[in-house]
Amino acid sequence: MARHCHVGFYRRHLPHWDAPGRTLFVTWRLHGAPLPPTPRSGLNGGPLFAWRDRADDTAEHGARWLGQPEIAAMVVAALEYGERELGLYKIHAFAVMPNHVHVLWTLAVPLARATGAIKGYTAQRANQALGRSGPFWQRESFDRVVRSAGESARIRRYIEWNPVHAGLANQPRDWPWSSARRVG
Repeated sequence: MARHCHVGFYRRHLPHWDAPGRTLFVTWRLHGAPLPPTPRSGLNGGPLFAWRDRADDTAEHGARWLGQPEIAAMVVAALEYGERELGLYKIHAFAVMPNHVHVLWTLAVPLARATGAIKGYTAQRANQALGRSGPFWQRESFDRVVRSAGESARIRRYIEWNPVHAGLANQPRDWPWSSARRVG
């Protein structure tokens, strides 16, 4: 029997889906990571997201604090703690890239609570480790409700292969800050 879940919608600068019980694909970026301009080719939706993500992967300017192993490992530990100890979500896939994070998860709480818990904790800890102050993450995230098992599988593959496509690893399991390392 299909499970019916309320899906709320709200907008700040970007649209957001508030969907406890649903699977979402969420990406958030470091504060100071320059947002690539929209290409003139008229891309939108998924192709536009993929184009911008590739631009993030190759960005040589802007914040890249997640490229430091200590910071990346702390973000992974916080994601896993939010799942295992706090029960905020069930993670299906994640990758911590040098200037952004991708997560595919099923929420047990509103999206703002899940991202707020992870981003708030990691911002404070990362700033301490880096000896800096000020915003660590951009305020908003990009999120999409996943509509089918097939879409979920495609997104999982996209997330776990992101470090390979960015030239950071040879195989998904080689990237230590990804859910792909969990599999033998």
